[in-house]
Amino acid sequence: MATANRNLSEYNKDFVPNGADFKIGIVVSEWNENITLNLLEGAKQTLLDNGVPASNILVRFVPGAFELPLGAQYLLESTYVDGVIVIGCVIQGETKHFDFVCQGVTQGIMDLNLKHNRPVAFCLLTDTNEQQSIDRSGGKHGNKGVECAVACLKMIELKNSFQ
Repeated sequence: MATANRNLSEYNKDFVPNGADFKIGIVVSEWNENITLNLLEGAKQTLLDNGVPASNILVRFVPGAFELPLGAQYLLESTYVDGVIVIGCVIQGETKHFDFVCQGVTQGIMDLNLKHNRPVAFCLLTDTNEQQSIDRSGGKHGNKGVECAVACLKMIELKNSFQ
């Protein structure tokens, strides 16, 4: 398991760009909000800790994980953001619904990265049970929102290095 004995919230701030000039959109699923709101807090705090002004963090909510790609597309097309973080949580049940939702969201986010040529960071937990999601949203494995915020900042810096 990739997160075994690993805290996702640990990173070296020396290797993260200062986001003072960045505008970041965050799209959050309301489904499993006990998880997604923790991920949101981790992402927001990381952006603030790395210089992104609070006024440059734009948060929008969508009903569920499947709506994340469209919510991100609305952000990318309606306002200028340097990058977007999508936050959701899908917990496996007894039907194939889990597989279809995870596949659809994953493909949708990849398509947005390529279509808009701006980073869309993938903070979608796809866990077998609720405890695994708790462990990755502020529990023993840290907070995946932190990791995705760092990834978004690094990808914006990478894109800017080519201009």
